[in-house]
Amino acid sequence: MYYLQDQTMDAIARELRTSRSTVSRLLSTARDSGLVQIQIKTPSDRAPELERAIRKRYRVEVHVVPVSDMLGEVEVLERVSMQAARTIGPLVDSNAVIGVAWGSTVSTVSRHLTRKTTHGSTIVQLNGAGNTQTSGITYASEIVRRFGTAYGAKVEQFPVPAFFDHAETKNMMWQERSVRRILDLQDRMTIAIFGVGSMDAEIPSHVYSGGYLDSTDLDALEASGVAGDVATVFFRSDGSDDGIVLNSRSSGPDLESLRKVRRRICVVSGAKKITGLRGALAAGLVTDLILDESTARELVELSSPSNDPIFGFLNGLDGL
Repeated sequence: MYYLQDQTMDAIARELRTSRSTVSRLLSTARDSGLVQIQIKTPSDRAPELERAIRKRYRVEVHVVPVSDMLGEVEVLERVSMQAARTIGPLVDSNAVIGVAWGSTVSTVSRHLTRKTTHGSTIVQLNGAGNTQTSGITYASEIVRRFGTAYGAKVEQFPVPAFFDHAETKNMMWQERSVRRILDLQDRMTIAIFGVGSMDAEIPSHVYSGGYLDSTDLDALEASGVAGDVATVFFRSDGSDDGIVLNSRSSGPDLESLRKVRRRICVVSGAKKITGLRGALAAGLVTDLILDESTARELVELSSPSNDPIFGFLNGLDGL
C-alpha cells in the first residue's frame, strides 16, 4: 500500500484500523528484514553500465555497489557486504544446502544478513579452518552460525585442517565416515557463498594472514603462478589449477566440484583482488558476482578488446 499504491501512512492506518505509529513500525520492519529494498538511481551512477559490460563479457549475474573513491577499504567492504547480504536473502529457499567458505569477506557479509524463515535448510562449512596455531573452530563456526541463525537452518561444521601436511593423510581422512558425511552434504549443495583470496589485498585474506601458509608454501604458490583462491583451493589468472601441489593437501572442494553447484555467489571488495577475481571468472567458478564500483571498473577496463592479447594479435594480422 505504501510503496506500490503510494498511499500515505495516515490513509493506510485508517484502512487497517490501526495507528499511524503502527504503520510506521511495520514499514521499518519491512526494510530491516529485507522485504523492502530501496535503491537510488542518480544520473552519474555508472553501476548499470558496468553491470551490463560484466554480464556480457563473463555471463554472470552481477551487482555493482556504487562507492566513493574517498572511502577506505574497510568502509568499502562494509558496503559491498551489505549489498551481498541483501542479494543472498531472496536466493535462499527451504530445503537448500548452502556451502559457506570462511574468510574476511564472508565474515563481514555474515554480520549483515537479515532473517528469513526457511524449513529443512542446511548451512555446511566448505573448507576446514585448523592450522598449527589454532583449531580455527571459533572463527569458522561463528560465520556459519550467523548464516544458520539468519535462515533458521541446521549448521554443519567441517572440523579438519585447512591444509594437511601430506596429501596421503587427507586421502585417508576422506575415507572416514564422519568426514564422508560432510563431503556428501557438500556434493548436494544448491548454493555456494565465497570470497576470493589474495595475498596483495589491503585487507589480507585470512588464509594468508592467519598462519595457514609458511614461507615454503608461499614460495610454491608464487612459483606456480597462483593468482588467488576460493575456499583454500588455488588457481592461476587464466583459471587453470593443474600442477598446483598445495591443492592436493587442501580441504576445500576441488574446482570441478564447485562448478557443479547451481548457484555460486562470489563477493569481492578491493581492486587489489582483481587478478584473483579474473582467475575465478576464467575458471567458471562464479554465477553471481557482487563487487564494488572501483573493482568493477578495473575489471571492465582489463577485459576491453584493447587489453586482450588475442584481439591485439588479430588486429595486427588485419593490419598486414
